[in-house]
Amino acid sequence: MNWQPVDCHAHSTFSDGALAIPEVVERAAALGVRPSMSDHISRDVSRTIDSVDGVRQYLDTLDRYDVLRGGEFCYHDSLWREIPDDLVARFTHRIGSLHAIRLDGGTLLHVFSRRPIGGLTADAYMDAHVAWLEQFAREMPVDILAHPTLVAIPFRQTDAALLWTDAREDRVVGALFAAGIAFEISNRYPPPERLVKRAVDRGVRISLGSDGHTLEQVADVARPLALARKLGVPDSALYDPLAHGSKTHAELLDHKVRRA
Repeated sequence: MNWQPVDCHAHSTFSDGALAIPEVVERAAALGVRPSMSDHISRDVSRTIDSVDGVRQYLDTLDRYDVLRGGEFCYHDSLWREIPDDLVARFTHRIGSLHAIRLDGGTLLHVFSRRPIGGLTADAYMDAHVAWLEQFAREMPVDILAHPTLVAIPFRQTDAALLWTDAREDRVVGALFAAGIAFEISNRYPPPERLVKRAVDRGVRISLGSDGHTLEQVADVARPLALARKLGVPDSALYDPLAHGSKTHAELLDHKVRRA
């Protein structure tokens, strides 16, 4: 069988996507990409799966399609902690997102918030962002960090070189490597090439993600794939939960052993 890239991160009408699941599958097939559904599972995102019963319905529906069964969980939201083992075991992979950052002093800053954040400098924000990412990597049993360089709206126009210094990049890459979490090359929020190269050189697994919500976005992983190839990542090494396994399942097994 010819190798196909896997879009490990895409959304459907189960959360905030524009396409129904069959349409996502059809679009991926048209682009020669293997699809996965990774809808939002959180109580703190608009148009989301926000309950354990909703997760069960979602997985029951995905079972009817030839599609990888993912989910995108907000680290700052507690729902991921409440999913029972029987449901966790049905995911092929799970994705963690830093959709909010805990600042010094305890304030939670949502990265899509447009509210003024007076007095917060880029350096102070980034120090908090990286510290929160390190905590996420130590604690959350996921296979992929979605859009690793997504930052709060007020800092998105700041030069990436000022935000992602060598020291911060080293900390991010080290945290993901230690946790066995893949670095997503996001088509929607492209990371700096230098940071991706640092991850590759460190031995962090690389994942492709469209983060697609519309027909034009879903399964479009051409740019992430081109960057991975440019940096020397073999196609077969790009994260595929069926080929490489799932940290989710490993954590679940370890949890069961500890309980026994």
